[in-house]
Amino acid sequence: MTDNELWPLDPSYEPFGGERDLTHRDADWSGLSVLVVGLGVSGFAAADALLERGANVRVVSRDKTDVMAERAQILEVLGAEIAFGAEHMTSAPQGTQLVVTSPGVPPTDPLLTDAADRGIPVWGEVELAWRMRPREGAAPWITITGTNGKTTAVTMLESILQAQGLRAVAAGNVGMPIMEAILDPQPFDVIAVELSTFQLHWSRSVSPFASCLLNVAPDHVDWHGSFEEYRRQKGRVFERTQAACVYNVDDPTTEALLEEAEVVEGCRAIGFTLGTPAPSMVGIVEDVLADRAFVEERRTSAAELAVLRDLGPNAAAPHYVADALAAAALARSYGVSPAAVRKGLMDYSPQPHRMALVATLDGVRYVNDSKATNPPAAAASLTAYEPVVWIAGGLLKGADVSELVRDNATRLRGAVLMGRDRDAIARALAEHAPDVPVAIVEESEPEAAMTQALEHARGMAQSGDTVLLAPAAASLDMYASYGARGDAFTRIVESLGGADA
Repeated sequence: MTDNELWPLDPSYEPFGGERDLTHRDADWSGLSVLVVGLGVSGFAAADALLERGANVRVVSRDKTDVMAERAQILEVLGAEIAFGAEHMTSAPQGTQLVVTSPGVPPTDPLLTDAADRGIPVWGEVELAWRMRPREGAAPWITITGTNGKTTAVTMLESILQAQGLRAVAAGNVGMPIMEAILDPQPFDVIAVELSTFQLHWSRSVSPFASCLLNVAPDHVDWHGSFEEYRRQKGRVFERTQAACVYNVDDPTTEALLEEAEVVEGCRAIGFTLGTPAPSMVGIVEDVLADRAFVEERRTSAAELAVLRDLGPNAAAPHYVADALAAAALARSYGVSPAAVRKGLMDYSPQPHRMALVATLDGVRYVNDSKATNPPAAAASLTAYEPVVWIAGGLLKGADVSELVRDNATRLRGAVLMGRDRDAIARALAEHAPDVPVAIVEESEPEAAMTQALEHARGMAQSGDTVLLAPAAASLDMYASYGARGDAFTRIVESLGGADA
């Protein structure tokens, strides 16, 4: 067994000769030869922290943007060696003792496989951040992952924790980079950490106070190699959890993965459900978000955390309510009061590009859910509206949309398809919803394509309908990000004018 094979299995194992206890920021990082892969936000933060502690840092990046060039100049002043170009992404230099990789780099990347073959440990920036925490008084982490909803849940949790009067922040895969959060000069009381499977893959010793797996559905199979591997990585969020593991009662996979996890003795399993909660669960009783997990007499009583109307207009969306329940369960595990849960949920503003009502024109609602980048996310969005003129398409990443179309066929007034994989959605509509009118966007220029899509949609929609951008696909075939796609939708809808609400 090589060092790198042993490393993920035994977090106490240190491949640095035994003299370095690299488990806190005051450890001896000086002289450690580290290769940082990637010069995005996380790579820059990792390199900066390592340089501050005296490590010898080389940063490599396949791409070079203007922003990356500026970051490189700063790091070079601090003593780092920088190399841009694919030719630097094949192997780690001789003498490298540690590789710190950005989350988007797959484990099959030649540089990372070379490190594995040579027994060089590979950490993600989340693992490095955990090991850069202060030895005493470090802010506990509350971690959240899931195929869909994790950004909503983690920012809801942030709002609830702040309503309790805690200095809290959402970090990791959203909001503040995790390295910045743990190195902030004014320490946080607690950190709500969103984790992607990419980040979980490279984590080795993170031990959160509480953790949550919202749901699991096929996604990023191209990066992980198989759905089974993707599923396994999602379950790693529960590993080494100290106080509470929160799972989705309505998604049996989350409970199965919890049962497989190695947690700290005494850690509780807490379920959340859209149904009536059993003991050790939070759920819905009529219109009340009810807690039967963190009350003294949980077999016979429950605490009221909020009511559905406290969630605002998105209370009609089941997945939004589920995210609120998960955030509430995590907050309650940390000792937050029911009153603070309610206030945090009432104060919460949904993240951009997530079921955002842009305008109502001639009685038709225009909703931007560009973040629905896979079929399960699009399904959650479609179930919140009826009738719908659905704008969909982009990069399906190998996902099958047949079930999505079949289950929502009766909701559709029409469909407008755009992007590279639009034909796959068209075939599913022809098979499962043959009576639904379909318009194809032939434009490939992003602004013109969205303009044409909205022209088609406006022609199909009737008063009382919703024109819903819920693509069920990634955006990178046409747009820089799902945010850029949502911005185009919003900009063009707003330019139509005449909004009546």
